[in-house]
Formats: sequence, C-alpha cells, structure tokens
Amino acid sequence: MLTPSDLIHLPYTPDLTEGGIAYACRSLAYTYDRMGGTAFDRLRRIVGGVAVELAFRRYLTEQSVPFDVLGATPFTDPDRYDVSLGGHRCDLKSFLITRRAQIAQMRKDASLGLQAAALIPMDQFAAEGHTSQDIYLFAFLLALTTPSQEELRKAIAARQPLHLIHPLPDDWARPRLWQRSTVRAANNGGTPVRDGIRWQPLEKLALKSECEQPISVEIGGMDAARNFVTAALELPPKTRLAVEVPFHTVAYIHARRLPEARLGIHSPRRGEALIVQPHEWGNIWVYGLDIWLTGWLAHEDYRHKASVLPIGSRIFQYDQTRVKNLAVPISELRPLGNLFERVREWELTKQKPGF
Repeated sequence: MLTPSDLIHLPYTPDLTEGGIAYACRSLAYTYDRMGGTAFDRLRRIVGGVAVELAFRRYLTEQSVPFDVLGATPFTDPDRYDVSLGGHRCDLKSFLITRRAQIAQMRKDASLGLQAAALIPMDQFAAEGHTSQDIYLFAFLLALTTPSQEELRKAIAARQPLHLIHPLPDDWARPRLWQRSTVRAANNGGTPVRDGIRWQPLEKLALKSECEQPISVEIGGMDAARNFVTAALELPPKTRLAVEVPFHTVAYIHARRLPEARLGIHSPRRGEALIVQPHEWGNIWVYGLDIWLTGWLAHEDYRHKASVLPIGSRIFQYDQTRVKNLAVPISELRPLGNLFERVREWELTKQKPGF
C-alpha cells in the first residue's frame, strides 16, 4: 500500500517539453488515437508522456539506479516498453492533469493522487509480447495547455513559449505506400501479376503564405528511404516557394509564429492545394509544473488486482474515459523506493565474479 511519503516529486524543466515535441512530431504519422479528442490533444498527450519518461530517466541517473534503454520505444512502434530495470521490461504510464483547480489542489496536497486509478487500456494489456515479470509504473504530470484559441491568444500575449503546428490529413501523412504496376505473364495465360513496387515522391512540392510579412515554417515527413526529414523555409509574402528537400510524405507544418492569413501546400501528386486557415493551428507546448511518480506493479500482480472500467467512467484524472480500461487504485501500488533498492542490489550481485 502506498502512503503520501512514497510519492516521488520530480522538478519540471522546459527541455522536457522540447524533447516531447521532437518525439511527437516524428511519431505523428505512426501513432493512432485511442483516447479521442483533437489531433492537438493527442500530440499534447504524447509530449507530456515523453517529458515524464525523460524526467524519469534523469531521476534514475541522479539516484544511481541502473537502467537500460535498449528496448525503448521508437516512434514507429508506440507500444513497446520504455526502460528496463533489473532485467525487467518497464512501461511508464503517465496521466496529464491540466485542470487548474485540480492542479492547485494536488500542488497543495499531492496525496490526493492516491485517490486516482492506475489505468491501462485493455487492448494494450491484452497485446502479445508481455511476460509475467513486466513492470508497470504510474505517474502524474501537472501542466497547463492551450486547447482553445482564447487560451492560445493569452499565451501569445504573455510571451510564453509556443510550438504551433498543423497536422496534415492522411492522404499527405499516411498515403497508400505502394503503387503496383502489372504486366501480362507469358507462363500463366496472361494473368496480371505485380511487376514493381514504387514509393511515390511528392513532386514539385511548394508552399505559399498570404501573410503580409515573411514567416518561418518547418515541414516534416518521410523521404524515399522512409527516414524522417524536415525542411525549414522562410516564406515571403504571397509568393510560391518550392521545397528543395525531396519528400514522399508530409505529416505536419510548424509555424514559428501564428499566421494571420492563409498558408497553402501543394504537390501535383495530391491534386488541389491544402489550405491552412489561421484558426487551424494548435499549440502543442506543454507548460509543465510538477511530476509525481506514484508506484508500480508487475504484470501478473496488476492482472490479479485489476477491475474493468467501462467507457465513459468518471475518475480522478478524467471527466470521462474514452476507452475500456483495467484499473487498480493508486493506493494499492507498491512503493518505487523499494523497487529501486532491489534494482541496485541486483546490479551489484550481477557484477560479482562468478555470477
């Protein structure tokens, strides 16, 4: 059973958000949304989750807790484990708390988090590849975000850091990857067979801004080898600018400031230009305040303790859950301090001669 003294507070620094944004942009074409909400909501959750992972690794290093990141999640495989502790695969589940009143209450009394549920989506828990020794850890990130245009304007007026982005639709970000050509095969009566597979480039890719002043933008996507690539452009007013970097997909456009007019991107491969209106930009910067690490359970212990939480349930961290979850009270998790001590002892034993 957890007590308030078992909770571990981690300070929040802006570089955690920067790391989360870098990951979120690269993962945009690969992740899917199980939680609902807007694309900006999904990106902020990714940013917050990665920020907690980075802070967790920093804490392990500072506390001399041995860990491994060789199995850490690449952005193309969003549901693999994050770190390994004592030879056990770990999955860090963090919950983003953004309601100001709730943040104020938790900053005054962090033990309120013990009333929450340690959630795991059922489809994640049932996925193949888990072992009984896998470990789940749970954390809270207290942070402010700008989900509305009014809150975005306030952040701009206050000169807060921003990361404005417009995710592109699937025909740009996740097009059909293969073009199949056919030939008549002489040895099978003329049956059409696949002759080649070709990855389609976005030929003559160009952007245009209708803003009165130049604006700096970045586009991100994949090249011919399916590597993540970016191009930084300074768009002059009302002038079409060709993109020299070869892209096969474009997942997002990032603007350094909020455009006051329309911005368009075009390639003959996609037909008509895609037009981004001024209100269609979102700020995915997460203004982190505090991180609280709570506790942990091994996979099988979690299975035995968990109950099913239906879609639409109201819990401490969410007004309404959007997927079917398994849930264990946070108060029934095991303290992290004991886990970290066991990991240190395991590492020392492993290093002794003869082991």
